[in-house]
Amino acid sequence: MNPPPLRIGTRGSVLALTQAKLALSLLQEAFPNDPSVQNASLVIITTTGDRIKDRPLFEIGGKGLFAKELEQALQAKEIDFAVHCLKDMETLISPGLMLAATLKREDARDVLLSTKARTLEALPPKSVVGTCAPRRVAQILHQRPDLICVPLRGNVDSRIRKLHEGQMDAIILALAGLRRLGREDEATYIFPESEMLPAVGQGALTLECRQDDIRVQSYLAALNHAETERCITAERALLAGLQGSCRTPIGGHATLQEDGLLHLEALIASPTGTPLYRTVQVGEDPLSLGLSTAKILNDLAGPGFWDLPCVS
Repeated sequence: MNPPPLRIGTRGSVLALTQAKLALSLLQEAFPNDPSVQNASLVIITTTGDRIKDRPLFEIGGKGLFAKELEQALQAKEIDFAVHCLKDMETLISPGLMLAATLKREDARDVLLSTKARTLEALPPKSVVGTCAPRRVAQILHQRPDLICVPLRGNVDSRIRKLHEGQMDAIILALAGLRRLGREDEATYIFPESEMLPAVGQGALTLECRQDDIRVQSYLAALNHAETERCITAERALLAGLQGSCRTPIGGHATLQEDGLLHLEALIASPTGTPLYRTVQVGEDPLSLGLSTAKILNDLAGPGFWDLPCVS
């Protein structure tokens, strides 16, 4: 008797479904003759982060609210694995679960969409910029303290619609999501990382399953991209070392160099953009690199840094 078809948990937004279908297609390519894979199905689960769209994430429990119900479904054995944007995952994984594979990373950079200017620098004074990410707000205000940042939640369609309705002069989105939706041409400007350092894990998709489910782990291992895994391990170690919350402006992006060494660029900032501390470190072991980079940033900022007030 054949094992049952795999059940893949996903959020229900267009982007989340696109990402889940990408994982499924890669799995089907890797196991073309396996009926459990070829007959796999998507299970749509609505998360708290999807239901509550009118408040910043830090007010309702943090970015992990996009994963909580998916993890509960895994623990209840209602699904076999879940597809997540890695930047939505908490530093500590829920008991009994594991990140079994990381897909090859898409471009991690952020983009500007604007009806008023091509770049952030060219926006008129007092322009309104939509984003809910403290990391983006801090880096915007560090460059342009005259700009007004307002909360922006919802799916990609609704965010872009608010821009074109004139509710704001510009918005900031992740390039990876636009590319997966085939909408990258709508970006006005791609931020170089010197202007806007990405979030930890941005652009990467991760597949989460139960620690005791060896069958599913064997499937997912075939999709793991080793280079991306090394990079995100360094980034997540950075996040763990900083012990920041969803209110804390933290950026981190690791890349693998030709000589095999990891290059980790990281920053922490006040929610108002000043002060902002930034460093670039190089190393071989991703875990050690992330933790040592966190220590360097903490030393630069000093003991009182984490007591700075948050932007309301």
